[in-house]
Order: sequence, then structure tokens, then C-alpha cells
Amino acid sequence: MINLAVTFLVIAIIAALLGFSGIAGAATQIAWILFVVGLILAIVFYVIGRRPPPV
Repeated sequence: MINLAVTFLVIAIIAALLGFSGIAGAATQIAWILFVVGLILAIVFYVIGRRPPPV
């Protein structure tokens, strides 16, 4: 997820430099959403992994 977020962020930066503001805005929003989802999943999996195994 974080890799995809970084990829879309790079696409957004390149599109902004080339003057494609619509594409840059959309790529920025996608990158932000993917980053937040990836962060939430990382926290959830960290918490789940800390529990003792069921008996």
C-alpha cells in the first residue's frame, strides 16, 4: 500500500510539473487515501500480532 502511495505521489509531482493539474490533483488524492489505508492496516496487523496465541 505504501509503495502504491509513493508511486501515485511521484506521478502527481511529475504531472504538476508538466502542468496537468487535474491529473496531479487526482493522483494526490489517491496517494493520500492509499497512505491512510496502509497506515491503518499496519497498525491493525501490529496489534493483532501482539496477542498471545489462543489455547
